[in-house]
Amino acid sequence: MYDSTTLITFITASIVIILAPGPAQALVIARTISEGRNAGIITAIGLNTAVFVHAIAAAVGLSAILATSAAAYSIVKYLGAAYLIYLGIKAFSKQESGKTSRSIPGRGSTGPFAKAFITGVLNPKVALFFLAFVPQFVDPRRGWILLQFITLGVILAIMDIVYESLLAIITATMSNRFTQGGKFSLWRQRITGTVLIGLGVRLFFMEKI
Repeated sequence: MYDSTTLITFITASIVIILAPGPAQALVIARTISEGRNAGIITAIGLNTAVFVHAIAAAVGLSAILATSAAAYSIVKYLGAAYLIYLGIKAFSKQESGKTSRSIPGRGSTGPFAKAFITGVLNPKVALFFLAFVPQFVDPRRGWILLQFITLGVILAIMDIVYESLLAIITATMSNRFTQGGKFSLWRQRITGTVLIGLGVRLFFMEKI
């Protein structure tokens, strides 16, 4: 479907984009500090699962609506910002249970995944990214356009999951060294709440490019 030059160019460009610090990495790190390594990795998977939604949306033209309609863009942006702020406030409300959050056996993975997935879907910047970046590597002569979008989305998502999972592992390792005394555990939820609210405010005031 793709020639080697196209794939290499796409992968190289994706690596540069993935390595650039952004809200996704901040969310993964915050979740890792708050709930541990597995929650951080699951958050990375949830965020990147949303990539497929944006890939399909870009292929069928929904992203173009966000790019051209100020009202549609604002609705998605404000919903995403409100959801992040809601999660942040919720994290603050749970700070009293922060000491035991990691010790609950079988703590569900659905929560972190669902929250990350919704956050990713409600991020209009990701939608516009797929509209502006991915089509440069899509060629109708190569076959079904939707399949090309999904294929490129899979490549991007896998690379981002690997990178953000490494961030989660490194963060968890460093966090464990600081939390053995138990003092830092009191601040886990506060740190998570602050990051989430900060990301929500950032998205709220973010202008469309």
